[in-house]
Amino acid sequence: MSKSARNDWNPNAYSKFRSLRVRPALDLLQSVPSVGGGKLVDLGCGNGVIGPALKERFVGHDLIGVDASPAMLDAARSSGCYSDLVEADISSWSGDAPLGLIFSNAALHWLPDHEVLLPKLVKQLGKGGTLAVQLPHQNNAPSHRVWRSLMDELFADRFDENDVPSALKPAQYHGLLAGMGQLSLWETEYYQVLEGEAGSHPVRRFTEATYARPFLQALDADEKAEIIARYEAVMEKAYPRDTNGRVLFPFRRLFFTLTA
Repeated sequence: MSKSARNDWNPNAYSKFRSLRVRPALDLLQSVPSVGGGKLVDLGCGNGVIGPALKERFVGHDLIGVDASPAMLDAARSSGCYSDLVEADISSWSGDAPLGLIFSNAALHWLPDHEVLLPKLVKQLGKGGTLAVQLPHQNNAPSHRVWRSLMDELFADRFDENDVPSALKPAQYHGLLAGMGQLSLWETEYYQVLEGEAGSHPVRRFTEATYARPFLQALDADEKAEIIARYEAVMEKAYPRDTNGRVLFPFRRLFFTLTA
């Protein structure tokens, strides 16, 4: 994760929907066409949820985890699958090139200037090395758009624009990367069943530890209560619950791999 977000991440809150968050990472992993002979890097490794699968698939390679969150790195350390864990802002990190794989799951959308960042990462790949990236592409959906619109309406001066996660359009990534190697680019919309919880809407619980995190951290307790109440009122209409309190929640993600 990036140091642009104000406070450290909460591994327990992030892990609440572990199975839903890890599935796109596994899908990305299965789509990696090749790795070079250098080290493998889990860039923005978070709590290390994908580390064991990376280690199992690419036996014999050193696996390095990079993240800006000390709490997340402590959680990743417990997996025992990383040769090294590096605390660094991934926007300015550089590895020991040439690298065999740079794998980044749900991390780069926290960083600006992808037009500069991605070519820098590609240049660190060795021959046959791959950059593999997954990004949430959900900002136009009600689950994300309503958080932003409520912050703009109620507390426009209370958050840093650079803390808000975002991604380029698919055509922009294609235009940026197509000439740098063998590129594969796709989107998947996951239909996720979120279980009901007393006193809260499931979509709020899913988004508050990730996309809404920088917004909520900028507010005091009363302000949080106000924006959450208004957000949940909209979610009840945008994502209605079934008779068991569950929600079928579509979530779009963007993937690409580029092999040097």
